[in-house]
Amino acid sequence: QVQLGESGGGLVPAGGSLRLSCVVYGRTFSRYGMGWFRQAPGKEREFVAAISRSGSSPYYADSVKGRFTISRDNAKNRVYLQMNSLKPEDTAVYYCAATATGVNSDRGLEYDYWGQGTQVTVSS
Repeated sequence: QVQLGESGGGLVPAGGSLRLSCVVYGRTFSRYGMGWFRQAPGKEREFVAAISRSGSSPYYADSVKGRFTISRDNAKNRVYLQMNSLKPEDTAVYYCAATATGVNSDRGLEYDYWGQGTQVTVSS
């Protein structure tokens, strides 16, 4: 059984930064590709960033490229999302997810496990 738990969300002014963290409970974290997705009120869930099981090949949505950085620490069973230069349109619930494919997928359907989400609110 794999369980995920996000933390680090909050309220920040536009231009500010936040670092999200996701801990994965289970014995085989290093096998999973990891992704971050977000869902704003009234909108569909969208891909934000993903990283392969080895930590190589980070992949970003165009809307966050150059502002967000995904990383992982396999020794700590954690994946992170550093978010800089935040904009009001980044406001959403952010979810981390794990895929047994091990790759950096941008397709939500390929993810097997999801966290409960953490709220990020960016004020203008």
